Amino acid sequence: MVGLLVHDSMAFNLAGTPLGLIDVQCWARDPQQFHKKRLRHELPIEQKESNKWLKGFDKVSQVQKRCPDTTLVSVGDREADIYELFHLALSDPSGAHLVVRAEHNRQLVEEQGHLWETMAEQAVAGIPILSVPRQAKRAARQAHLEVRFKRVRLKPPKRKAELGEIAITAIMAQETQVPEGAEPIQWMLLTTIAVNNFDQATEKLSWYAKRWGIEVYHRTLKSGCKIEERQLGSAGRIEACLAIDMVVAWRIFHLTLLGRETPDVPCTVFFEDTQWKALYCFVNQQPTPPQQPPTLREATRMIASLGGHLGRKADGEPGTKSLWIGIQRLDDIEATWKFMAQHFAPHLLSPPVSRNPSYG
Repeated sequence: MVGLLVHDSMAFNLAGTPLGLIDVQCWARDPQQFHKKRLRHELPIEQKESNKWLKGFDKVSQVQKRCPDTTLVSVGDREADIYELFHLALSDPSGAHLVVRAEHNRQLVEEQGHLWETMAEQAVAGIPILSVPRQAKRAARQAHLEVRFKRVRLKPPKRKAELGEIAITAIMAQETQVPEGAEPIQWMLLTTIAVNNFDQATEKLSWYAKRWGIEVYHRTLKSGCKIEERQLGSAGRIEACLAIDMVVAWRIFHLTLLGRETPDVPCTVFFEDTQWKALYCFVNQQPTPPQQPPTLREATRMIASLGGHLGRKADGEPGTKSLWIGIQRLDDIEATWKFMAQHFAPHLLSPPVSRNPSYG
């Protein structure tokens, strides 16, 4: 059995709200290439799986050129620490910017030094506080980070000397006052954007912190849509199913954050007319819905209650899991309510028309 691999690029705004997918790549590994990892250094980047990062960045740059009034920054984890990617980003001034967490202790042009040692010698620019979210057994906490930054010139790897040296900004963040038993935060970021002061450095750190959103999205895709359990017989069928599941997972994630950021807007910004009416009547055990739709926060909490969220003070805001389960239940609730309304109360299916003679 051969599985499919997926690499996607999702757009987030500065508030961390997922705006949608920019690029999705899907492929299967060639079974004949298994156990040939030792040969990867001899292949050009176009023949490597890591080329996915360059393809994804190119898609982001295409969006950047269509949206010149918006700044797009491609953010990657340590897997994206690829010299060709930095070279690509710096070769097109009109393309997107890049922020990548460094994996390799690259050699610098300055005095034959290396990245980590050189950055550790820099003066601390400041100590911001970063909110670290709860994860599995790790409790949420406020992390104090010592921040250093410097403009550096990287030497190309020996096998890639033709790419030449590149100038890039390095930002080092190391956590102090680490709670007992917690793993300290240690980030080394490389960015194509110039950093001239402490505020600009902490801004880039906050951008990288938003990368956690893609992990939440992938968890929703796996645990909610059960994409890893799909067995549809062919790659084409799995890809078609994946296309739907990825949009569904995005909408669940989008609803989760939308309910927190804009809680007081009417729930009709997300829910159809029959959806919120069926939801309200079922949860509140009332035969008729109110004239005005509930707020998005109220509707989100009603959905989450269908998914097992108890809504106690210590429970916090609903997460993607309870919303996913609740929305699945809402499909059946809406269908039942709509059938009953069609036969016994058709006036509930659409908003009443004004009797004012001047209407329209």
